[in-house]
Amino acid sequence: MSGRRKKKRIRWIRFILEVMVLAALALALFIGAKFTQIQRGSLKISNLVKNDSIPADELDRMGEYKDIALFGVDSREGALESGTNSDTIMICSINQKTHEVKLVSVYRDTYLDLTDGSYHKCNAAYAAGGAQQAVSMLNKNLDLNITDYVTVNFEALVELVDMFGGVDINLTEGEVQYLNDYLVEGRQVLGRECEDVSGPGLQHLNGMQALAYSRIRYIGMDYERTQRQRTVLEQLFGKVRDADIFTLNTAIDTLLPKISTSLSMTELLKIAAGAGGFSFGETQGFPFDKTTADLQDGNCVIPINLPANVSQLHAFLYGTQGYIPSSAVQEIGANISAATGIYG
Repeated sequence: MSGRRKKKRIRWIRFILEVMVLAALALALFIGAKFTQIQRGSLKISNLVKNDSIPADELDRMGEYKDIALFGVDSREGALESGTNSDTIMICSINQKTHEVKLVSVYRDTYLDLTDGSYHKCNAAYAAGGAQQAVSMLNKNLDLNITDYVTVNFEALVELVDMFGGVDINLTEGEVQYLNDYLVEGRQVLGRECEDVSGPGLQHLNGMQALAYSRIRYIGMDYERTQRQRTVLEQLFGKVRDADIFTLNTAIDTLLPKISTSLSMTELLKIAAGAGGFSFGETQGFPFDKTTADLQDGNCVIPINLPANVSQLHAFLYGTQGYIPSSAVQEIGANISAATGIYG
């Protein structure tokens, strides 16, 4: 090889290396710029409550899934940490092999241990100790091993629905009435204009209307309310899955200032990049077997035999047949029965 050709080759190699370095710096700046928009929660994995007596084989099976706690807060001031009840509590479980996504809504009025031995409606855990206590509450009562969460406020849902062109929902006459009633408050709180929904049947809802629909709890109580929330999320999931990278980037920029999460920016971008390969599976509400009772906290949802419900949950999420809940869950179930007089 001649000296001239050798020098030319060295220059090309140097040029390629410089381009690679610049690209890496640009990517780092890109991620860093987005990272600064996130409200980083104070969740500490080392302090999370987890039940020690979960069998090792079940922990291994659970490790094949990425479980994320989703909280929606009814915050008028935009607060995403403690001090506000979690209006929505969901478990998002992603099968890391098949990429199937399942959602479980935990009814917010469910009577459970808030992790400190006190029993109340489970949505009070977030008000008392933010995501740290709310995630611990899910782990302790349901034999879970969740270490990540995402909390959003109402405005985030409104903007996300609008960004992806709305959702199509089949409404009853009763749902239309309550939806329009919720819109009155929504306009005041969020300062947005929005027309009423004209009538029942299949309707194309914008962000404000979808939020109002998701808040209806006077038809079917919290059971149907959480189903409405999952219906909206399922449609949004399909739109996100089919979106191009530019739309996803815009969505991330819009949502990040309105969420609090323990997920790193790298993890969020990885989930966003892989959204096209996800499939949306079944959804459920927890507890499966339930009743209601008037207690000191008001009207509560009572799990009929908590351990049996937890066994059903593990079958639904992880395919575990005949799961025997931990001694901690057995004790919590016994305490709930003793306090309410409701036995399975």
